Amino acid sequence: MRFLATLWQFSRPHTLIGSTVSLVALFAIAVHDIPTLRGVLTLLLPSLISAWGCNIYITGLNQWSDVDVDRINKPWLPIPAGRLTRAQALVIVIVSGIISLGTAAMLSPAFFGLILLIVLIGTAYSLPPLKFKRNHIAAASAITLVRGLLVNAGFYVHFRYELTGAIELHQAMWPLIVFVAAFSLGIAWFKDIPDTAGDAEYQFGTLAVQAGRGRAFLYGVIVVSAAYLYVCWAGWAGYLPRPAYMISVHLLCLGLFWWQASRLQVKQDGAVKRFYLFFWGLFFAEYLLYPIAFYL
Repeated sequence: MRFLATLWQFSRPHTLIGSTVSLVALFAIAVHDIPTLRGVLTLLLPSLISAWGCNIYITGLNQWSDVDVDRINKPWLPIPAGRLTRAQALVIVIVSGIISLGTAAMLSPAFFGLILLIVLIGTAYSLPPLKFKRNHIAAASAITLVRGLLVNAGFYVHFRYELTGAIELHQAMWPLIVFVAAFSLGIAWFKDIPDTAGDAEYQFGTLAVQAGRGRAFLYGVIVVSAAYLYVCWAGWAGYLPRPAYMISVHLLCLGLFWWQASRLQVKQDGAVKRFYLFFWGLFFAEYLLYPIAFYL
């Protein structure tokens, strides 16, 4: 049980839950107009297993590669806290990558290619010579590309093709892709705000280090606000089902986001971390609220 608890923490649970919620939501959208579903578990469950393995590979590799900076920024993580050795962590990372790619290969060559691309981007994010995370533009681009485009478009097309034999992307998916891409920029910028001490010492050029905490937070608020307003516009313009519902729930979430953002003191690490968890809650909420419009 102790090892399972350590493995759970090593997986960075908020990202693992985010991957699960997003994939189930994308599946729900992809099947909304299919009258009979056969073999649902034979498609959804292996896809989830592949995504989970990919998630643990990427987040685990990130921790394995930067133990020294985590000793300053996140000393409670399993490796710097001494609950997991680097050798054990590397085994978990490699096994997770094999499970992810192996499961994807059993589903389809195209899905294997999608997961392989995500794995390669995740590897380049953490390891030299590219190590995207050292530059805030490269880091934000990698996170946005994966969570915004590859996950939403890639998994939706994967589900539709396996169930219908057609390669198609519903018009309502584009606002979701744009929204999550912008939201991912917020994730990339907000997560680095409380880590400026370690990032500066080890010369990680995050936006919070280069532009300051206040500006990094302000830029994130602007981008995320624009994302919510864009989805409202897409509903008003007729690109989304149930536009009144979509506009209402997104304005509500935007109001909650502004309320929390207006109360934040960016110099207080604890407050920023709590805000970051709240922000992930909005990420979960998007994938819970968005598919409902297809079934109302």
